[in-house]
Amino acid sequence: MASALNDQSLDQIFRSAHTPNGWADRPVEDDMVREIYDLMKWGPTSANCSPARFVWVRSAGGKATLAGLAAEPNKAKILQAAVTVIIGHDLDFANELPKLLPHNAEVMQKYFAAPDVAEVTAKRNGTLQGAYLIVAARALGLDCGPMSGFDNAGVDKAFFSGTRIESNFICSIGYGDPASVFPRNPRLSFEEAGRWA
Repeated sequence: MASALNDQSLDQIFRSAHTPNGWADRPVEDDMVREIYDLMKWGPTSANCSPARFVWVRSAGGKATLAGLAAEPNKAKILQAAVTVIIGHDLDFANELPKLLPHNAEVMQKYFAAPDVAEVTAKRNGTLQGAYLIVAARALGLDCGPMSGFDNAGVDKAFFSGTRIESNFICSIGYGDPASVFPRNPRLSFEEAGRWA
């Protein structure tokens, strides 16, 4: 890596970024969604397993279905946002290893064959990829509203039926309404959250 990002970039991605509770009536076009994915896919995962799977919900019917499976405070956010992505993880991710890890696919497929290993690997790395998605979207000038208040089993039935993909969390993406942003809440200090060993 050549150099650190400048303060403006770091502010946009982390320090000044807020989760909006309302959205501007402004679309997020196909090309932008693809650009988000094409950035986030480069984030590291264990053995390059890349287990995250995404459903980009923006049709009226899709939004209505997803909102119907969400906790009450989240329904309006889903209906109003340009797009809400369901971040899931594929328990059969190891099937893609011949493409993703050609030099060591067979060895890693045997390792991931144990169900408990596959499940924890899929969820951990799918969660990482969901976080990369948020960073990528913010880097491209979009706002993000990640949420976990929804019926996972219902979402899996409605959006991942017939697969071994399980939903993890959802994230509305678009252009936030500045009036809907709450004041910045505090964060833990370095010393409160960690220690040297």
